[in-house]
Amino acid sequence: MPTYSALTTLEGEEAAEALADALERMEPEPTGVGVFEIEDGSGLWEVGAYFLEQPSEAVLELLATAFGAKPFALSELPEIDWVAKVRRELSPVEAGRFFVYGSHDADKVPDGRIALQIEATVAFGTGHHGTTLGCLRALDRLVEAGFVPAKVADVGCGTAVLAMAAARVFPEAQVMASDIDEVAVEVAEANVAINGLDGRVACLEAAGFDHPDIAAAAPFDLVFANILKGPLIELAPAMAAHVAPGGGLAILSGLLVVQADSITEAYLAQGFELAQREDLGEWCCLVMRRP
Repeated sequence: MPTYSALTTLEGEEAAEALADALERMEPEPTGVGVFEIEDGSGLWEVGAYFLEQPSEAVLELLATAFGAKPFALSELPEIDWVAKVRRELSPVEAGRFFVYGSHDADKVPDGRIALQIEATVAFGTGHHGTTLGCLRALDRLVEAGFVPAKVADVGCGTAVLAMAAARVFPEAQVMASDIDEVAVEVAEANVAINGLDGRVACLEAAGFDHPDIAAAAPFDLVFANILKGPLIELAPAMAAHVAPGGGLAILSGLLVVQADSITEAYLAQGFELAQREDLGEWCCLVMRRP
């Protein structure tokens, strides 16, 4: 069965959300509609819709004009077994002592490494993306330096690979993983079970730190936030309130190199110090310390 995608860009979140609402009322009805900020400082948002029947190009043109968007790029997507494709293309990832792999690569796990299994059905957050890889490398350096936290939180956890990595290297630590998306929390719980970490990582549905269990556990000695520029900046005051003073750390990623300075400034304004920075291609990982 063919799938059709219709993609466009326009300025402003409000206009993008309004266009997405209009797309959802189209006939044929789309199977999914997404709105994403383009993280390059342009102020543009991408709106995309996916259809099982070819949508009307005339209607798409009218919608683009009505909402001040660029003309839609309409494409027919090839029929692909995405799980098989991901399994072929996502090789295991090595980040210091960590080895992240899918079940199809279980025979490749080397001795003496901390192995974390993440299923290939969920590509973002497996360790292949530069932001997740940067966080794992930062964690590896902290372990090497002798850092031992008592409480760890992974905010916006996705697959929970970072929370699980922390649970493995800090066996005595209390580890919590939260995500605003219910499906992500379910994925996190499944990965925790696959890796034999039931009871070691608490998976919670929450926006940032907004959960009574997180509030009760705070302050945290180590917090991961592998999200996006906007949420990272919005989270800065809450991060200051939940990271332990006297050396607590926040590992921040999900940001482009060109965004690193503005995020650093937002956290410096909340009393943090820049402890480490690593650029991996176009992506950056920051380690901020609360003195």
